[in-house]
Amino acid sequence: MTTAQAGTGRTVTTDIPARLDRLPWSRWHWTIVLGLGTVWILDGLEVTVVGNIASRLSEPDSGLPITSGQVTGMAAALYVAGACAGALFWGRLTDKWGRKKLFMITLAVYLAATALTSIAFDTWWFFTFRFLTGFGIGGEYAAINSAIDELIPKEYRGRVDLMINGSFWLGAVGGSLLSIVALDTDIFAANVGWRLTFALGAVLALVILLVRRHVPESPRWLLIHGRDDEAERIVSSIERKIEEQGGEPLPRPEGEITIHQRRSVSFLEIGRTVFSDYRRRAILGFSLFIGQAFLYNAITFGFGAILTTFFDVPSGNTGYYFAVIALGNFFGPLLLGKLFDTVGRRIMISGTYLLSGLLLFGTAWLFDQGSLSADTMTACWCAVLFFASAGASSAYLTVSEVFPMETRAMSIAFFYAIGTAAGGISGPLLFAKLTESGVVGDTVLAFQIGATLMCLAGLAAAILAVKAERRSLEDIAKPLTAAAEKATPTGSGGGDGGSQGPGPDGSKQATA
Repeated sequence: MTTAQAGTGRTVTTDIPARLDRLPWSRWHWTIVLGLGTVWILDGLEVTVVGNIASRLSEPDSGLPITSGQVTGMAAALYVAGACAGALFWGRLTDKWGRKKLFMITLAVYLAATALTSIAFDTWWFFTFRFLTGFGIGGEYAAINSAIDELIPKEYRGRVDLMINGSFWLGAVGGSLLSIVALDTDIFAANVGWRLTFALGAVLALVILLVRRHVPESPRWLLIHGRDDEAERIVSSIERKIEEQGGEPLPRPEGEITIHQRRSVSFLEIGRTVFSDYRRRAILGFSLFIGQAFLYNAITFGFGAILTTFFDVPSGNTGYYFAVIALGNFFGPLLLGKLFDTVGRRIMISGTYLLSGLLLFGTAWLFDQGSLSADTMTACWCAVLFFASAGASSAYLTVSEVFPMETRAMSIAFFYAIGTAAGGISGPLLFAKLTESGVVGDTVLAFQIGATLMCLAGLAAAILAVKAERRSLEDIAKPLTAAAEKATPTGSGGGDGGSQGPGPDGSKQATA
């Protein structure tokens, strides 16, 4: 690494991004997956438990004066609204203060809020701390996805990102099974069981907080913010551990990049970069997030209500059905993830969105014809969500890798917040209203809206998706601080959106 003085700070020429990208998969990378990815298990537990206990909470002896519609509608919308607000608030701080500091703070916020939810005594208290729980989770999306992409080698980035985001559904399985036990009045009183589910979420968050202490700050972030000595120490330590584990020296890194270090990037520059220089990628991000957010937030919060309303499934048994579709969701990213790195982003993103949308149209038709039972409805949803889950996870992957380093966390936060606000708040409210009517046609309409948005997002991906597979982040989107005359791509060239000049996607590439 070499340094020189520049007018606004030091100029650093470094091969650290290339050194991170050429690392073989190792036990160290598994510690990153465990330290960062396990929080999605908590998110899945949180969302699923609320959907499954909605009927119990509305019962007179629950200890909370609330209706099922308020749980799956207003409380769900407030949770998502909190996540949107949290994403924007914490996302800015993640780019400014660093990945590690923020993924510790946001998890602590989640822990406190979900613990306080467990002692809710009135509707307003429950609503308030559902919002604050979402506020903490929203910040996690920006901090964790940024850290994942910046620490995982380019050959594995797609599958690892999908697997981690898909781990949400392991939590959903746990939440479904936990709700069965918690709602069993032979084990817990009606006003106790649901409280214990939230308390357990707080305990698990504390365990994850302790594990996460060992995850390092992103060396890429450190480089840009004038802490290159610290970045060098972290990367050298990682390399030593991997060489000791593998018993052989690592291959030489290929390529360097020169950057002008700076402390922060203004909102104006972030906005100009995302919406002017990378406007086609911005359209893609909106499309992917709105489609998946409507589908997932509506169905996740409302599936239990569908089972009880249309198929007379007892409220205490809805967890069994949800556990099945949650497994389908988990296996989608797990089994399809590698294809995003080999077959490619464009084919896989568009394909998973379109397939899930078409399968959902088929499910809506069968439901309208009265051809489904609780079991076959669950099987149909399992098939739909196998593909939709991989597609939804790829939305987070997409916005975290196609924008410059300095805007990464804020870009994730912005697209998550806007897309989720459009689909994730309106989805639960609309879906709760339609399913509460008990009219088959109303629920069919909700299915068709979700299917249409997924198909439109799939078509947008077919046209606009960036060929980011197996390419360095610096090659996909050149850092704003990069010195164009000295930069050398750290990943394979070619494809959509190279590191210099106008990219083949039509977006003007940002320059220093």
